[in-house]
Amino acid sequence: MERLYRERYQGFTVKHFHEHLVKDHGFGWGYTWLKLHLQWAGVVPKAPRKGAHRRKRERRPLPGMMLHQDGSRHEWLEGQALDLVVTLDDATGAIYSAFLIEEEGTASTFRALKEVFAEHGLPMSLYTDRGSHYFRTTKAGEIDRGSPTQVGRALAQLGVEHIGAFSPQARGRSERAFGTLQDRLPKELRLAGVTDIEAANAFIRDVYLPEHNARFAVDPAGKGSAFTPIPGVDLDEILCVEEERQVGADNCVSYRTLKLQIPESPMRPHFVRARVKVHVYPDGSHALFHGPRCIGRYDGNGALKDRHDEKCAA
Repeated sequence: MERLYRERYQGFTVKHFHEHLVKDHGFGWGYTWLKLHLQWAGVVPKAPRKGAHRRKRERRPLPGMMLHQDGSRHEWLEGQALDLVVTLDDATGAIYSAFLIEEEGTASTFRALKEVFAEHGLPMSLYTDRGSHYFRTTKAGEIDRGSPTQVGRALAQLGVEHIGAFSPQARGRSERAFGTLQDRLPKELRLAGVTDIEAANAFIRDVYLPEHNARFAVDPAGKGSAFTPIPGVDLDEILCVEEERQVGADNCVSYRTLKLQIPESPMRPHFVRARVKVHVYPDGSHALFHGPRCIGRYDGNGALKDRHDEKCAA
């Protein structure tokens, strides 16, 4: 037991180590015995005394009443500082979505929200910090509700209330979750021999999250769910960057560094001077919409996609 800890599980908390001993090594003794023995043998230090008790905010009674979303930069993979984007439920603490990315922002937010909304439905509210991809703020530091970000626009379109926290302490639920994740997840990734983002995200989704939720999620106080089903809603066209542009004289739309050529359409001979909307998706691809109709889809470099393979009315 002592050799296993020193050679394979160094740095694990006793609780985390005990879970692996029971699951992977047929260990039959209890957690308290293990902790006392390891402390007596000098393998792990005694835990410091806890500070004064602080009363936690009561959880929402039903799943879907409030979701928390946040990102944490940490050395999740050995030698690699990355952002872990996490979306969890206030009522149960269950993590619905978690993945590593080079840098969090609008695209990662939309990716996470689509994962959760597509599987569970729409929540009543989303609680986040006041990062620039979530909110625009005034010079006085107040949230500017009159100038929503792309995330704010999408949430309003879906009818999800967006709540902004004013301090890390106000996000205590997600802060405590990240404390647990920072302690456990890097060790589990190292133990599994995972070294790259793609493999790490597959491990987090398929292995880590089910075990984490089984260990840490709690039963909700009430019965039922506050998630709302969304049949017939195309989340891809809402959870994306949406900006308006005017079509140029060459029947093209200029968007940042790209020139998006509108293909021939049975709806009209051309779209010159028409106002259209550019949709930019989390994977970097684009689309043009004239009113409710898609008139072209493009890859991340602005090349027109084969319309026969896409959901496009052009």
